[in-house]
Amino acid sequence: MTELRPGLAEPISSGPAVAGPARLRAALLDQTPFLVLLLLCTATALMTDRFLTPVNITNVLLQASVMAVLAMGMTYVIVSGGFDISVGSTVAASGCAAAAVMLELGPVAGAVAGVLVGCVVGVVNGVLITRLDLNPFIATLGTMVVVRGAVLLLTGGRPISGDEGLPEAFILYGRDRLFGIPLITWTPILLFVVLWWVLHRSAYGKRLFATGGNREAAFLAGIPVDRVRASAYIWCGALAGVAGVMLCARLQSGQPTSGEFYELMAIAAAVVGGASLHGGEGKLHKTIAGVFIIVVLANALNLMNVDSYWQRIAIGVVIVAAAAADRLRHGRRA
Repeated sequence: MTELRPGLAEPISSGPAVAGPARLRAALLDQTPFLVLLLLCTATALMTDRFLTPVNITNVLLQASVMAVLAMGMTYVIVSGGFDISVGSTVAASGCAAAAVMLELGPVAGAVAGVLVGCVVGVVNGVLITRLDLNPFIATLGTMVVVRGAVLLLTGGRPISGDEGLPEAFILYGRDRLFGIPLITWTPILLFVVLWWVLHRSAYGKRLFATGGNREAAFLAGIPVDRVRASAYIWCGALAGVAGVMLCARLQSGQPTSGEFYELMAIAAAVVGGASLHGGEGKLHKTIAGVFIIVVLANALNLMNVDSYWQRIAIGVVIVAAAAADRLRHGRRA
């Protein structure tokens, strides 16, 4: 609404009228990851009729499932003010451990072993960063190299599948469907419900955001900052372990060379979804949108027969663009 004031020839805009466009603009910006995903899917569907086929949709879901679990764990670490580049190696180690144990003790024991391996890596990262005060990049770079080297050493660089293959029940987990959706895809769906509540509704989640937003202020407020930061790396390691077990089921073997570049894609998915590399910001549902942006982009390039090397370049551009957007966002606030 507008009103004329005495002595003024022009109408003066009232507060709500001015705030309306600004509020709409802010709402659209807040939904940017979903709008980008919608545009990407629409453009891909127009360029190739294979995109919306049931087979391709299943393929996208399977590719996104493992990455979604990794990216959710990475979101926890990024919100806490750090990042973890060891998750790709952890995926390989967890998958191989799961395969080796289940050949002896069955699929349940194997899956537990895989997740435990991820937890151990997360604990090591947490200790290095909080107790020894190492930079997260240096600490997780070290564990990335050590874990990958250990896996290659222990397996001789060969896949683990046994003489007769992995247990049939485990293979079915990687192959069967429930209500038309692959069983593997139900894993990130169920995890998302739990992890979203923990991050956005629980007291722990509030402490995690506070720690990432301003560590000193969080400490003065009585938050056990080091314990909270270490716990984020344990979450990330455990979820990398889950992702390794899932990938093992998909590949029907433990692959010591699997998980390469997964850490970069997980970080990119979280940042594309709006998580800040400065810490203290991030929303889990937007991270999932970021995962699908990266997976759909790679799928679109594949459907259009673009060389796989160009696909890597495209993913690299997405990573740089996401980091630049995060920098610009915080530059404006400053």
